[in-house]
Amino acid sequence: MAKPGYRLALFATFLAVVVVLLGAYTRLTHAGLGCPDWPGCYGFLAVPMSEDKQALAEVRFPAVPVEVAKGWYEMVHRYFAGSLGLVILCLATQALRRRGESGQPLKLPLLLLALVILQGAFGMWTVTLKLWPQVVTAHLLGGFATLSLLFLLSLRLSGAGAVLPPLSARLRSLAALGLLLVIVQIALGGWVSSNYAAFACVDLPTCHGQWWPAMDFANGFHLTQHIGPNYLGGQLDSDARTAIHMTHRLGALVLTLVLSLLAWRLRRAGLARLAGLLLLALAVQVGLGLSNVVFHLPLLVAVAHNAGGALLLLTLVLVNYRVRCAAALASRARREPAGLAALPGK
Repeated sequence: MAKPGYRLALFATFLAVVVVLLGAYTRLTHAGLGCPDWPGCYGFLAVPMSEDKQALAEVRFPAVPVEVAKGWYEMVHRYFAGSLGLVILCLATQALRRRGESGQPLKLPLLLLALVILQGAFGMWTVTLKLWPQVVTAHLLGGFATLSLLFLLSLRLSGAGAVLPPLSARLRSLAALGLLLVIVQIALGGWVSSNYAAFACVDLPTCHGQWWPAMDFANGFHLTQHIGPNYLGGQLDSDARTAIHMTHRLGALVLTLVLSLLAWRLRRAGLARLAGLLLLALAVQVGLGLSNVVFHLPLLVAVAHNAGGALLLLTLVLVNYRVRCAAALASRARREPAGLAALPGK
């Protein structure tokens, strides 16, 4: 039976998906600086539309002419992100009021509240630091972390469970490794996007017609880039961007192998549906990634690739939740007979 707060947590999860996709759309349409200030837009609560407001906006920000469409992309993303923050605040408040009740998580909603506050700060720094790649990537990772933790909270509040067969420690370790690699691959994808390296290789399976093209890993993964210039469009040279792009490709290959092995192990453990879901999410994401290169990053496919990353991440959260719940139940079953044997008269 679902616990109080489950529907709100589920709504927050769907809202987080929308926020992640809006963030991807904003980034891919180069609208990250559609509003040069934060939290408003050219000093207004909404994008200035009238001639008088636009004239005032140009006086306030003479170096940044008003682009209405890009401004609205950015502000709609902020409105939805702000709404998500309010919903998470409600979840944290409910958790505090119901603390002590059986099955009511407390630490997780409070962690989510802290994370969404940090996300607000990253959103501000994304603008004030002019799309500094480190902040943009951290902001993307924060969005995916918020989504995955909300999904985990929904699972814990759902009250749904299934009797699972005994699962080996190796399977649990492999599931954890799969989740870690998905997070790393999402981070690499964010680094590709924030450094505008998606077009660094436009052919498959080679890059620039070579299996191992000229690459500058030192500058491509130089994490202490200078703060100050406007990073819209990127600042790295071709070899550095190629290194980032190729690393993302190699990461996808490693991830595919590991998740395929995990799906096989899940199927052997009697979890065929979970294995099928994992393979489906993986196939969709790999297909979208290849389509980005073949069709030269069409906007809808690029946004769908972000959605595929979110789906794959949530699938791995579900897999880890299921296998760890099974391990916890098995451990509890082993302890209970020993406890009963110690009772008087037993």
